[in-house]
Formats: sequence, structure tokens, C-alpha cells
Amino acid sequence: MKNTWNRREFLQKTSAATLAAMAAGAPVSSLLSGCGRSRKPGETNGTADTVILLWMAGGMAHTETFDPKRYTPFSKGMEGNSVLSTFKSVPTVLDGIHFSEGLQQIGKVMDKGTLIRSYVAADLGHILHSRHQYHWHTCYEPPQTVAAPHIGSWIAKELGPKNPVIPAFIDIGQRFTVGEAEELKAFHTAGFLGNEFGPFFIPDPTQGLESVRPPVGMDAKRFERRNQLYNELISKGPMGEFGSDYQKESLRRSMEQAYQLLNSPEAKAFDLSQEPKASYDTYNTGKFGLGCLLARRLTEQGARFISVTTEYEPFMGWDTHENGHTRLEEMKRQIDAPIAQLIKDLDKTGHLDRTLIVLASEFSRDMMVEGRPDAKVQEQVPQPDILSDLKFYGMHRHFTDGCSILMFGGGIKKGFVYGKTADERPCKTIENPVRIDGIHQTIYHALGIAPDTHYDVEKRPFYTTPDGLGKPVLDLLA
Repeated sequence: MKNTWNRREFLQKTSAATLAAMAAGAPVSSLLSGCGRSRKPGETNGTADTVILLWMAGGMAHTETFDPKRYTPFSKGMEGNSVLSTFKSVPTVLDGIHFSEGLQQIGKVMDKGTLIRSYVAADLGHILHSRHQYHWHTCYEPPQTVAAPHIGSWIAKELGPKNPVIPAFIDIGQRFTVGEAEELKAFHTAGFLGNEFGPFFIPDPTQGLESVRPPVGMDAKRFERRNQLYNELISKGPMGEFGSDYQKESLRRSMEQAYQLLNSPEAKAFDLSQEPKASYDTYNTGKFGLGCLLARRLTEQGARFISVTTEYEPFMGWDTHENGHTRLEEMKRQIDAPIAQLIKDLDKTGHLDRTLIVLASEFSRDMMVEGRPDAKVQEQVPQPDILSDLKFYGMHRHFTDGCSILMFGGGIKKGFVYGKTADERPCKTIENPVRIDGIHQTIYHALGIAPDTHYDVEKRPFYTTPDGLGKPVLDLLA
């Protein structure tokens, strides 16, 4: 149906929309107050200044990656329960520590980091990727009555930008047009902290420069006029009349940061065409690999928190509901060389000392067990006891009782292995279990963010971890 609004009606509608955005976006002073930190933004007394999260979206099987078990090659008619790993194990630089075949390059840099083999994902009932991803990124189980901030937003809020012209929280590689869009958007947000601390999205790293340029057809002068108009709208529109000082200042800072970045030399960091060809080719295993390259370039320019994802798309990537073995061959090719090169490059320039790199996934996978042995959930994938076809050869069910996480730099121990899983099915955690609040608090501890950091939302304290009870895993820190 064709709209017949006149100018007055249009302005009324947009004013109403602005008020709605005010209510849903940034918090007002009456709702958000109090904080458990005593530092000024930008100050740290930890061992890291920057975090890079390498997110293996979709459920990366620990027994097929960083915690291999007994290898059993495929043969038609074999028993599914006999298969623990579908790849051979290969040695790493650490004595006695093996990775799954296809991850040799990462294995060669493990003397620079820590391998956690005992991450235990939460019991959230019927296993859904978006629920567990929400839990991992926010540390809170969905649903919540309060919009929980992403860990990157907490860090952006507490420490501020490391370089004032580089967005404090940058998200590389995730689109919202590939399935479960609303569920994914629910945790890609600053929640009650306000939009200023939300992610700066770069869905495609090859188009990173376009993210910091004016829209097509808009020159710099027109962009500057729009910036002036934007500030006038903040002052004279509904935001100026009804918004809190916090909201108005947050919006102004957001626009000013974008304007500063547009006119800064640091904008070149977003342009991958500036990278030497040999380096570009090493990282160019696909979108994720180039995302690692962009993360390296932005880290060198003073980024605070960067997430690079293989991207969650239902039944794609690590979401191996069938053809698990053949699918993982491709996934390993995408991540092995660029992650190893990222570690080596940052180490060579000295940035790794103050950059904490975390590689993780929402949960693991197993061929036969859905959930965990003592808390099985509804099976979502048909997996025959006898394998008659190669498509059944692989880890197709969601497993939450044993997952691997890698950590490098930023004060993390070097050449260290923490935790252990059983060598036979179910390959569950049997030593030093680690849960998400421990991971989050370890990251915060490395950054110098106090464990009791919180804000009062609707007169109740909301902590970085539930009830402020999370404890850092100090054994991981040098």
C-alpha cells in the first residue's frame, strides 16, 4: 500500500521512532547507576590491553581439533560407537601434545599459548546454537529480563577506546541474513550499557574500508553537513527534550568517533589492499582468514576488542549435522594458517605481549551423545548405530561436557595445557572443569577489570558475571 504521509506527519512519525529508540537503546540515569570500578576509562593495571576473540561458530568438536582421541578410519558397516576421532593425530611443538590432522600450523605456535581441554558448556535444556552462543558471549543464560551486554561491550565501557579514532568493539564476519537473525542480534549488543558501546560491524573484511567511508554519492562536505545536522537534531529533537544527559552525550560521541575515523590516517588499516601480497595470500583462506588479517591490522592501530567469526549459519561451517569428516577438512583449511600467522605476526611486532587472543566455540560435538552423559537431551540428528554411508562419519551431535579453548598472549602462560577429558566415549571432562564465568573473569582479570564490576539496573546490581560470583582461573596466567 502506498504511503500518503505529508511532511508534518513524517516528522511526527520519526519523532515517535526516536522516543522508542531512546527507551530501548541507551539507559537513562534513573535506570543505570553505580559501578564497581575505580579506574578511569582507558586505564588498565592488567597484563593485556586488547582482546581478539576467534569465534568458531556452530560447535567445534574437541575430538576432531585440539583434543584428538583414538583414530578409526571409515569402513562401510562399522559401528558408530567405535569412532572417537575421524582424523589422525599429529604432534605439536609441545612434547606429548597432539592436535587433529589439519591443524599443524596452529600446533607449531602452541609454545606461545595455553590449551584448555576442559571447558564445560551449560545445561540449557534443548540445545540451540543461539542460546549457547548468547550464554558464551554474555555469561548469562537466556532469556533475561535485562538486556545483557556482550563481553566486548563490557570491555569497551570499562576501558574505553585504546585509540580514540578506532571503535572500541569491532565485530568481523557475522551477517544477520543467513538464519536465526533475531536470535544472533540478541547478544551482538551492548544491552543496557547503551549503543555507544555496541559492536562496529564489518560483515565482510574485504569491504572493511567501505565501513568507514561515507555512503556512495556522499562527498566529505555533505557528510560534514550531515554531522552538523545530526547534532542539531540531538539538541532540538525529542532526544534533546526528553533524553538524559547520558543518552545525548553517548549519541554525540558515537557520531564524533565515526567522523574522526573517516578523516584519520588510521582508516587505512581497514583497507586490506594495502597489505603486501605475500602476507595477504597467507591469510587468504576465505572470509575468516582475511578477518584475522584485518584484526591484526586493527590491533596494530589500537583496537580494544575484536571478534572474528567463522560465522554461524545453520547447517553450515562447524554446524556439522552430516558429512562431519569431510566438512571439517574444509573448516580446518580455513582457520589453520591464518590463526598461526596472526600469532606469529603479533609476536614479531611485540603486540602479542599485550594482546589476549581467545579461540572458542559454543560447545563440542560427538557422534553418539547429545548433551552430556548424565544430562542427555532430545536427539536432533539421526545417527545410525551402523555406518553405511560416509555422510554419517563425523561428529554430528551437540556435546557439552568437554570442549577446547585456546588462549595466547596478554599474560597467558606459554606452552601450557590445562584440564583433561576421558580417552573413551563419552570423552567428557575429568580434570579441572572450566565454565563460562571463569573464562570471562580470566579475560577481565588480564585486562585489569575488577571482578565485582557492576551497574545498578532498575535498582538491582548487574555484574559482569552472574551475581558477581565468577572467579578467574589464575592457573592460566603467567
